[in-house]
Amino acid sequence: MSQEPVKYDATHIQVLDVREAIRKRPGMYVGSTGERGLHNLVFEVADRAVNEVLAGRASRVDVALMPDGGVRVTDDGPGVPFEDSGDGRVGLEDQLTRMLLGPDPGGPRYPLVGFCDAGLLIVNALSSRLLAEVQRDGIRRVQEYERGVAMTAPTDAGPAASTGTVITFWPDAGIFETTQCSFDTLAERFRELAFLNRDLDISLTDERGQTDARSQRFRYPGGVRDMVTFLDKQAATLIDLDIIGFEREDPRMSGTMEVAWRWCGPSQQIRSFANSRPTPDGGTHVAGFHDGVAAAVNAYAREQQLLTSTGPDLGTDQVGKGLTAVVSVNLEHLEFEGSTRGRLGNRAVHGCVRQAVQEHLASWLKAHPQQAAAIIDRLRQEAFRD
Repeated sequence: MSQEPVKYDATHIQVLDVREAIRKRPGMYVGSTGERGLHNLVFEVADRAVNEVLAGRASRVDVALMPDGGVRVTDDGPGVPFEDSGDGRVGLEDQLTRMLLGPDPGGPRYPLVGFCDAGLLIVNALSSRLLAEVQRDGIRRVQEYERGVAMTAPTDAGPAASTGTVITFWPDAGIFETTQCSFDTLAERFRELAFLNRDLDISLTDERGQTDARSQRFRYPGGVRDMVTFLDKQAATLIDLDIIGFEREDPRMSGTMEVAWRWCGPSQQIRSFANSRPTPDGGTHVAGFHDGVAAAVNAYAREQQLLTSTGPDLGTDQVGKGLTAVVSVNLEHLEFEGSTRGRLGNRAVHGCVRQAVQEHLASWLKAHPQQAAAIIDRLRQEAFRD
């Protein structure tokens, strides 16, 4: 083994611009170079369009999988100008070429949390080609990129028939193991977004087939209540109970919550979200929900003498048996635990969700004594089996 010291100085440091860094280590930005990373590109572009709807500037989003491997995402908003607007909004050209930190000043109060958080820049860098089209003020303008580099300046392309923004991109086959998106995977996420954002109207069309295009449209005015119904359809229903749910804003956590649940299945199903991002590891919002449900159920059972005076309270695990629930919070400032951001960490959220759930469920149990008795009877039987 050589005894000579290894020399390391400033000449060994390689400085890359952002686009080159993304292309050199794509997995760091989109999670993988397989299907998961490919789908994250679609979600990032779709999230930008969905935020236009949440800000009240657009009414619908349409996503199409094209025969040549491209993906087209369209919204019917006023059209994002290529240059920075006078109200502080970042122009489309900067979104496609710069790493932007912080929310768009003109965006919704609670914007969607993307999967790689640098949005269009990463999609542009990892696409062999990207075409941006804006219809605004009666003019249609376009700009084309190759692997994140602008091939043209924004160019007038004639009169506009309507308004809106279209981003069409072709994932780079030299980077991704496959460039064929899964319709079902994308549909699952868009369905989820429509449940969580009741004003959203989003469609997915697969134009790659030999015959008619396959298409699905997602719109759920019932919000997370509709999501509970959807989840319960996939499980065997043991008892027929109403869905319990509410929405509330709480300034103590600088955000809002929407929660819906019911007891009817053979096992527990909990889906949780923070700014429409799934939190598969739960967090403070889920812990607050469980504690609030347990507190309300035990207080009512004691009051109605449905539990023996000397017996213990039902635990959160026992109260959760057969529970289908969706817990969604939208926050101005998100805090996640861990690098994967699968667990919400905002401390104030726990107490806010717990209190709101306990108060709402307590009122519901008193207003529905027959269903309340059926719930507690079933929970007691499950507790005895344990």
